[in-house]
Amino acid sequence: MFDTIFGLPLHPLIVHATEVVVPAAALVVLLAALWPRFRRWSGFLPLGLALAALVLVPLARETGEKLKDRVVETALVETHSEMAEGLLPWVAGLVVVAAMLLWWNYRATVGRTIVARAPKWVAIVLAVAALIAATGTTVQAVRIGHSGAAAVWSEVGGVPAPPNSDDD
Repeated sequence: MFDTIFGLPLHPLIVHATEVVVPAAALVVLLAALWPRFRRWSGFLPLGLALAALVLVPLARETGEKLKDRVVETALVETHSEMAEGLLPWVAGLVVVAAMLLWWNYRATVGRTIVARAPKWVAIVLAVAALIAATGTTVQAVRIGHSGAAAVWSEVGGVPAPPNSDDD
C-alpha cells in the first residue's frame, strides 16, 4: 500500500513532510509553553501540529520499510532504519505536552472569563516538559534525516554510481 506513487518511491515525499512538520510542531509547542500570549493566540495549533507529526512519523517509517525492500541493504541504510524507530516516542511526548498546554490554556481562560491562575509550579513543569520534548524530538529528527541523507548520497541504496566518461 505505502510503496510508490506514479512509479516513484513514496518515502521521500512523506519524509520531507515529516522533516518539516516535526520540528515546526516542536517549535510551536515550545513557544506555547514559554510565551503566554502566543499560547492564547495559537489555541489548537500546537496540538494540531503535534498530532500531524504523530500521523506522519509512522507513515514515514512504513514507506521507509517498503523502500528498504527495494534497495541494497548497507550499514548506512540499516543505521537509518534503526534510528527511525526512536522518533515516535518523542513525538508522542510532544503530543502529551501540547494537550496539557491546551488544557491549561482553556482552564485559564474558560470562555472570556478568567478563572483562578494555576500555581507557578505548573507553568515551570510544563515549560520544562516542553523543552525536553521539543529538544528530544528535534534532535532525533535531525539525526534520522542526516543518516538518511548519508545513506542516499553515499552512492548506496541500489543506485550505482554513474560511469566515468574519462574511462572510455
